[in-house]
Parts: sequence; structure tokens; C-alpha cells
Amino acid sequence: MSSPRVIGCMPLAFEAVQLGAGDVAILRGLSVEIAAGPPTVLIGPNGSGKTTFLRVAMGLVAPAGGRIAWGPEKSAAAPRRAIVFQRPVMLRRSVLGNLLFALRAAHVEKQQRERRAAELLTLVGLEGFVHRPARRLSGGEQQRLALARALARDPEVLFLDEPTASLDPAATKAIEDIVRTLAAKGIKIVMATHDLGEARRLAGEVVLLHRGAVVEIGPADSFFAGPKTDYGRRFIAGELLT
Repeated sequence: MSSPRVIGCMPLAFEAVQLGAGDVAILRGLSVEIAAGPPTVLIGPNGSGKTTFLRVAMGLVAPAGGRIAWGPEKSAAAPRRAIVFQRPVMLRRSVLGNLLFALRAAHVEKQQRERRAAELLTLVGLEGFVHRPARRLSGGEQQRLALARALARDPEVLFLDEPTASLDPAATKAIEDIVRTLAAKGIKIVMATHDLGEARRLAGEVVLLHRGAVVEIGPADSFFAGPKTDYGRRFIAGELLT
């Protein structure tokens, strides 16, 4: 992960994607194209479809209608991808044990795992926590370990589902710094957040969702300077929208 790379798997295209739970529509014919480049940040109120968007893109949930396509050729073949959830589950192992398990699952050769683990722990600032039980880490430290485990897959695309929710400012800054580092290395970040301040700090592109559909998409600076939709203007003004 020492040098930037060109991502040939992008753009990621949602083409009229539909998904429901019983009689409730979660994604409503959602169509959007996400290109390579700086982080794309998904925003919107609770229930807008942010987490479902990420789960479908990751391949954890199959859409009921429409399709997901990757790259200029609109291929169904997905690239290397990984996801970090808001509340990651730690194995009953040390920090190093958690990461070695992830590297083994990612089919990294045995003789390379210790070296790779050391690189990833340094990247996320946990090099001094090697032997600490993972479940005894703070919330922010666990989230950094979760990022390291996701990076064990050497992803081209990394999905993050509100990775700083409930973290204090120092822990939030640590996660955001890692996100910036990964983006600079050429990993495409697609991230959901409820924090508009975080979206302003990290996003190169913003996707505003409402009731499972895209309301607005565009460069982050333009969006925050002046949303094109009434819903966007009301959302960033802090109105309670349903």
C-alpha cells in the first residue's frame, strides 16, 4: 500500500436498484454512479437507505430488482472490496490475533502475515497494542482495528458505515486521518455518516439519500455552498425531515 494505484473497477453503478423488507421499500429504484477519486460520502436522515446502500454494494444483500455494475464496461464482476460497520465485532483474541485471522481469511501467505500485520497496525496507529485483548480496546481503538482487518483484504473499494458514530473528538479525528491516508493511497472510500461536519471534512462527493432514492449528488464543496434541491437546503439547515 505504499504507492497510489489507478482503480479500474470504477465507476460503481446502481441501476434502478430495488430492495424491500416485507411491504416496506428500502431502496426505491435507486440509480447512481460513483466514480473513482476522493471519498464519496452518503448523507441523509435515519431510514434513508445509507446502510442498505453499502450492504448491497458490498454484496451482502442481493437487490430485488435492478443491478449493480462495476467499471467502464458495466461488469457484474466485483473488485476487491471490504466493509467496516458502525459496531465491529472483535474476536476473543489479541489485537495481533484478530489481524492474523483476517489475513489468513484473505489468503495472505503465512510467511507474509506477520510483516503485513505490522504494516497495517502501524497504519492505524495500533503498533503498541499488539498483545492487548481486542475486546479491551476503547471504541475508537476497536474501530481502528476493524479498519486494519478490512485492509487485510487489500481492497480497491472500502465501504464505511458511520465509522465515527459515538466516538469522542480525538477518536473521530484518528479515524478521519486514516480515511484521508487510505484515499491518498488510491483506495476508493464510500462512507455513510450522519455528521455533516464530517461530511464537509472528508467528502470529495456527496450523495444525499431520502427514502431509498438519490435526491442530490455532486461535488461536496458545491453541495455545501448551495444545494440544488429544496430538500438538500432544508437538510443542511438542520430541519427535521421525514
